[in-house]
Amino acid sequence: MTYSQFGSEEIQPPAPRKSHKKRNILFLFLLIILVISVKNTNPVTDLVKVISPNKNLISGVSGENNQILVVKIDDTKDAHPQIGLEDADLVYVEQVEAGLTRIAAIYSSKLPAKIGPVRSARISDIELLAQFGRVGFAYSGAQTKMRPVIAAANLENLSAERNPPSIYAKDPDRLGPVDMILYPDKLLERANAKAGTRIDTMKIAPWSFGQAPSGETLTTVAKVKWPGARYELRWDSVVNKWLIYFNGEADLAASGVHLSADTAIIQLVSITPSIYGDKFGGVTPFSKTTGTGSAIMLRDGRSYNLTWQRDLPTDVTTWRSADGGVANFKPGKIWIFLTDIPPQIAP
Repeated sequence: MTYSQFGSEEIQPPAPRKSHKKRNILFLFLLIILVISVKNTNPVTDLVKVISPNKNLISGVSGENNQILVVKIDDTKDAHPQIGLEDADLVYVEQVEAGLTRIAAIYSSKLPAKIGPVRSARISDIELLAQFGRVGFAYSGAQTKMRPVIAAANLENLSAERNPPSIYAKDPDRLGPVDMILYPDKLLERANAKAGTRIDTMKIAPWSFGQAPSGETLTTVAKVKWPGARYELRWDSVVNKWLIYFNGEADLAASGVHLSADTAIIQLVSITPSIYGDKFGGVTPFSKTTGTGSAIMLRDGRSYNLTWQRDLPTDVTTWRSADGGVANFKPGKIWIFLTDIPPQIAP
């Protein structure tokens, strides 16, 4: 009932006290600004984060911010087409033995039904992933010498060595060692049922989104190389994305989706031999993602010369344009290629 009647007299409810409502809104706004200023952060950026909880902080597009799951995925020719990679919010491509590449796929907004083929961890992962907090780390295994390093790292070990075949299954249509498939929802369900499990969600965006930086160069193709692998990104003005090609062929997921990026970063890093190796005698390279260096950003059919800086493993990477300003990412799928070979950029 919105009203009551007594005889012929109608009694209306009191009018809403608009002035009190306005004062409450103003008080809430001022409180947010006060908290932000005490934390010594950017009021505009943080206010957007407060009032836009439906944005995934990694990709910048609509989506949830769930627990961060990182999955190591094989990137050899036999591993293609890969499963579930199109749903990753962020993809890192890193060098492994024999100059080949391997992928660290980061999921925080949506989990596909299956991910794979899953492969083993590498020493570069520890430093690289520290900037995202305590992530759930899914991989097939690791050499004995590296296990204490993983145990000491700030990550939740969710490897196949600690989970049953119902979670890390074998695909009968694939040959080993590229036949291990992960059921990520079952993995996290089992992990979260255990006392002491702690997997972070993103609390702040690892980079900024917005207008493209200055100093652009019209670009249609960018070629990224390692000693034993190569990627190519081709701008497609119809879909407004960078379509990805692997070793000269369209990089298609198992679903048939052509993998693509809205923002791609070619991050030039130091790659040196580590004390680790694979079972075939290959030396594992270490890609150093702390310190400073240069990079190329690809977005909107243009390339930009950037610099990057990350002082500590727990720091996020800062990306700056040629004029020293913050280099904004374009919201959407993000791929970052870690290499020590300068890319070839074609107009």
